Amino acid sequence: MTLLELLTQGDAASRVVALLLLAMSVASWVVIAWKAWLLRRATYDVVRCITVFWQSANLEQARQRVQALDREALVLPLLEVAQAPAEATLGANAGALHSLTRLLREALLAVLARLRHGQVLLATVGSTAPFVGLLGTVWGIHHALVAIASAGQITVERVAGPVGEALIMTAAGLAVAIPAVLAYNWFGRLIHDIELRLEGFAHDLCGLIAKGADPAPVSEGAL
Repeated sequence: MTLLELLTQGDAASRVVALLLLAMSVASWVVIAWKAWLLRRATYDVVRCITVFWQSANLEQARQRVQALDREALVLPLLEVAQAPAEATLGANAGALHSLTRLLREALLAVLARLRHGQVLLATVGSTAPFVGLLGTVWGIHHALVAIASAGQITVERVAGPVGEALIMTAAGLAVAIPAVLAYNWFGRLIHDIELRLEGFAHDLCGLIAKGADPAPVSEGAL
């Protein structure tokens, strides 16, 4: 018996558990497909944008070139913050370098929040799906034992069939959880690599702005 057969032949509790596992599986695979596409583009774009930035003659040219390559808007927010005019606020009064560091940190956190979107769902599915499947198994075994007791006879055929059907729930829970856990760990590694690149870039950009670089265009060889 498959999970779809349990939806049509099981009782109300079995159907609820099977529907929940099916919904968790569909949701996790949608997120897996979307994040695999997103992080592949993000990893490639971040490397290109940082390389192009340091090969540019000045900050304005760098911003224009990064804007053309940054499809997921991961590097561009850092440049926009660095080039934003200072405002008469308490944050600005704390000092130009301190204000720039704070703004870059906020922009970086916003970028990373977009990259981490969907990770909570994968972690939730990976941690709860086995227990949902186990719940279905326990309920299925209980239902099978009640049916056997009401029949008054205990045979191998009466026990093996219902118990085997109940154990399908455990297998279904593991089948839903394992891809979610693997994807969560894989995406976490990719996001961590992107985070390190962006943090390093933000640190270098802060140092560049603090030194007052970009009074005039410079040659590419000077960078």
